Amino acid sequence: MSDTPSRPSKQSAPSTPSNSSTPSAPSAPSTPPEQSDGGNGPGPAPQDTAPQPPATMSYREQHSRATQPQRHHPWPPPPAAPRQPAGPPKWLTDVRPEPPARIRPATFVAALATALLSALLLGDGLGLNLLVVAVPAAVAAYFAAQAAGRRLRPWTLVWAVGGLALLAIPALRDAGWPTFLACISALALGSLALHGNRTWAGVLAGSLGICGSLGSGTAWAWHGLRERAEVSRGRWAPMVRTTLVAVVLLIVFGALFASADAAFADLLGGLSPDVSVADGPWRTFLFAVGLLGALAAARTAAAPMRWDRLEIRPGRARGRAEWALPLVVLNLLFAAFIAVQLAVLFGGYDKVLSETGLSYAEYARQGFWQLLWATLLVLLVIALALRFAPRGGDRDRTLVRSVLGTLCVLTLVVVASALRRMDLYVDAYGLTRLRISVAAVELWLGLVIVLIMAAGVLGSRWLPRAVAASAAAAVLAFGLISPDGLVAQQNVARYGDTGKLDVHYFQDLSADAVPALDTLPEPQRSCALVGIAGRLEDRNEPWYATSLGVARAREILEDRPLKVVESECRKLGTYGDQRGFYDEY
Repeated sequence: MSDTPSRPSKQSAPSTPSNSSTPSAPSAPSTPPEQSDGGNGPGPAPQDTAPQPPATMSYREQHSRATQPQRHHPWPPPPAAPRQPAGPPKWLTDVRPEPPARIRPATFVAALATALLSALLLGDGLGLNLLVVAVPAAVAAYFAAQAAGRRLRPWTLVWAVGGLALLAIPALRDAGWPTFLACISALALGSLALHGNRTWAGVLAGSLGICGSLGSGTAWAWHGLRERAEVSRGRWAPMVRTTLVAVVLLIVFGALFASADAAFADLLGGLSPDVSVADGPWRTFLFAVGLLGALAAARTAAAPMRWDRLEIRPGRARGRAEWALPLVVLNLLFAAFIAVQLAVLFGGYDKVLSETGLSYAEYARQGFWQLLWATLLVLLVIALALRFAPRGGDRDRTLVRSVLGTLCVLTLVVVASALRRMDLYVDAYGLTRLRISVAAVELWLGLVIVLIMAAGVLGSRWLPRAVAASAAAAVLAFGLISPDGLVAQQNVARYGDTGKLDVHYFQDLSADAVPALDTLPEPQRSCALVGIAGRLEDRNEPWYATSLGVARAREILEDRPLKVVESECRKLGTYGDQRGFYDEY
């Protein structure tokens, strides 16, 4: 017996009853042709069964429908993949700092001390108090850097010491503009000390980088304190109780001793700040500013931004002729200008003035500003030239050094010419704040050009930090020389030589000008000092908000009181806002 089922043969197929008049026919399949299984089984091929138009349509409608393209409806597309959120740009990822270490109790205590001193001392003005507030903030940053394992490097020490030295300017000088420059420069140096950058991008961005830690510093301190409070909850309560007891004892016994002795009361009143309830909002704001600033400095010291990782790609190197030809033409122009200046120097100014039709002072004033802008543009030209300089080999380096070195030397001569013109202008019209400021800027630009020349010989790795240090040193020197005092001293000396004196201009100077103006004869002395004396009487700062210049000015005015005669002062041009002082003096 076979396991395969037998297939019926034709002979065994059933047949229909026979009929003599009807032939026999094969049996039809049970499945209709149109219901095939799609080609997987037996059956005829599927036919194209396009829908036929109904018979009730007109011929025009049938023709229009037949000529229209058949619309195929594909399967719906798969759902789109969810769009991934765009990540931060590459440069931000490169400069992102490492996670900071937890805040130490010493760091938080130093930041809290900074906030308290800010609220108590900074509300009465700027002086020695600014330096006093900066010291605990620097201590907080030091503790945070120590906890992060950072080491003290030489340039970090230079930036830190330079910033503290700049904060001594408000304690020495009364003039507001040197104080403002010193405070801004001290903030920039402090930020550089916390970041420790050395490239151009690092120095420029790092000088302002501390501002980016104002928000993250607060969050960092909050998370760190919360973690430490959970671990050592029992240690905080005794510390808080001890502090409260000490404060209560100081207040109670200090009030008793002050009421018992008038001398001790005066001493205590001079040392302690005058705080009233009306100053509450202002003191609270200063407290918040001090706390945020100290925490931002500590957070930056714990994990600084890596601005040195910013990649500044050099420009496409140019050919030698394409790069050098414009610079050679510029050098020839500078040389021609310097040759004219030497001819004027040896031939005298009288011939030049007669040919140009300008006066002595107009010739000096007109040239100074143009030469100042020329010096600034030379620095821009040098930066662009170095970006697109040829970099093929030793010959290219020699070409770059020769062309740019010549340009720097010629620019130094232009700087000297500009300063000489300013000197001539000051001799004709006297020294003012604006003139001494732009002359100081021109001197610093000359120093920067010298540094660029040195970098071309010794290498440029140190150049960004050297330029930043020179700017800070220039601001420090500008504040130490007392610009208002120098302005007054030069004008007093000019009065002795020419008899010309602009007494009205002295009314806007600060107390730093009093020692020089005190040497004038009467009535010029009293008329020149009347405006400064009036402002000093309106001010009543405590010792920590009084500068050395103010203290010296008050001492001079007390030893030699003013003798103001209104008619004489009006002849000298001193009047207007100082009318109220004439009656008093």
